[in-house]
Amino acid sequence: MKRILLINTGGTISSSPTCNGLVPAFSSDSLLEQVPEVKRMCAAQAMSLMSVDSTNMQPEHWAALARAVCAGLEQYDGIVVAHGTDTMAYTAAALSFMLGSLAKPVVLTGSQQPIGRVDGDSRRNLLDAFAAACGDVAGVLVAFHGKVMKGCRVTKVRSKSFDAFESVNYPDLGYIRDGQLVRNPAAPYGNLKPLPYSDRLATEVFLLKLLPGIKPDILEAVRQLGYKGVVIEGFGLGGVPNREQGLVAGIERLTEAGICVAVTTQCLYEGSDLTVYEVGRTALAAGAIPGYDMTTEALTVKLMWALGQSSDIGTVKGIMGTNVAYEMTV
Repeated sequence: MKRILLINTGGTISSSPTCNGLVPAFSSDSLLEQVPEVKRMCAAQAMSLMSVDSTNMQPEHWAALARAVCAGLEQYDGIVVAHGTDTMAYTAAALSFMLGSLAKPVVLTGSQQPIGRVDGDSRRNLLDAFAAACGDVAGVLVAFHGKVMKGCRVTKVRSKSFDAFESVNYPDLGYIRDGQLVRNPAAPYGNLKPLPYSDRLATEVFLLKLLPGIKPDILEAVRQLGYKGVVIEGFGLGGVPNREQGLVAGIERLTEAGICVAVTTQCLYEGSDLTVYEVGRTALAAGAIPGYDMTTEALTVKLMWALGQSSDIGTVKGIMGTNVAYEMTV
């Protein structure tokens, strides 16, 4: 029987109602008590690392979680992480890069309703996460609403419904049926490149969503605020205005100042391609890093992680252009 560690970080799944709304309250041991069926699946133990609404989750929390997971993997066959849904995609992406190459599964899950709601989704998701952690997979995964997805490919697409997450531009790794993981053979898991553990992050990354009429001065303001990287969500395939109210000159100035600028699309599916239109090519010529088909969460976190590994813009561009954990299609 496999040994699985549950790490609780808070979120809706461990929340209780108060006069100020839902607040994380359940310990990891209390969560385990809500799913006694786990005892038939594995030898489970629990630890409470933090009790945080994931809206308040910060990069330093990611690093603390990465360290706890890394230590846990030395003793256990897999890890289940109970996490809030609102920023789970960011945490899953961060762990995908920070933990390096994994031979065991790290499965994040959460819920749209607290564990105390008998008609909610928390018990199912927690049981599914344990089933995934007991399965023949490795790497950082998200188990939610019966699906098992790659951590660096998920995004939250529904604010209330139980089917809250989707795997974007990448097939689901599998699904849970009768308490067992059914693998999708068409979806590789794990990492493409051998990577050591590294939780170093440069958190000074700014996310800018373009809208018609946005003032180009915004990029100069970003530079003055001390950001080291910028992710721009452009239009369509990643187009950036290059005429009236153009931002291309600002991208070039930031790049010359050693600030990395990545450009992606505002569209959820099919990704960006800066080579198709002039408004993409001029951004590339100005030094923009293509975001390919990464989710915005994966792209921003990968840029933080890349900047944490090196301050050299050429090295960072090389890391950003390397498919590390199937986070992008190139």
